[in-house]
Amino acid sequence: MMNNPYIAEFIGTAILLFLGNGIVANVSLNKTKASKQMTPWILITTAWGLAVFTAAFITGQFSGAHLNPAVTVGLAFAGKFSTELICGYIISQILGAIFGSWLVYIIYIDHYRETSDESSVMGTFCTSPAIRNYKNNFFSELMGTFILVFGVLYLVEPNITIEGTKINFGIGSLEALPVGILVWVIGLSLGGTTGYAINPARDLGPRIVYQLIPRKNKISDWAYSWVPILGPLCGGILAGLLFVFLNQYVFLNQ
Repeated sequence: MMNNPYIAEFIGTAILLFLGNGIVANVSLNKTKASKQMTPWILITTAWGLAVFTAAFITGQFSGAHLNPAVTVGLAFAGKFSTELICGYIISQILGAIFGSWLVYIIYIDHYRETSDESSVMGTFCTSPAIRNYKNNFFSELMGTFILVFGVLYLVEPNITIEGTKINFGIGSLEALPVGILVWVIGLSLGGTTGYAINPARDLGPRIVYQLIPRKNKISDWAYSWVPILGPLCGGILAGLLFVFLNQYVFLNQ
């Protein structure tokens, strides 16, 4: 069944959101074991990086472990991915994000009931800006995702040769670690402005779940929701276009 790349993208993105939003719930909701941690941002960024590594390690051999519409679109613009698969990948990623976020809600449901601060609750699902300035927020998401996709495009394939046979382990093994580290450093360095969605599915899927759960005084903030969708998509496209330009006109030996 995992030979179907769409199923792999669904499962991988669900794992990503389950672990990634799981840490946010753990440090943000009342009466959890980590609710009084002094350095929650370190915990959040580290866990998100490890979540990317884990999800990519499991599913990379089946789908390439995009787990992110911006990565899918960026690879397509770079000529590294078939345009015929884009829609299926993105739909699978969004559905996986919805499922993974819903699992977090089920796991922490007692703590959600104990938490009255709605901004903290919302933050366990989707992102919001520290300072609302749509232009700057958009640029922040664009640049964070640009670094992510540009880095992914230049990762060296982890090939080894055994008795004359070249074996490619794929992004789901050795390449998953540097991608996880890349997401970690993006969060530490650039995440303070918007919460670094850098992934349209990561924000849209959980925002839908938050809209649907039974809570009073919800602040889904759909007015902002376009930023973590269009910003990452534009960042991925720019990374793909720059990759093509550099390889055609600058790195002529590639």
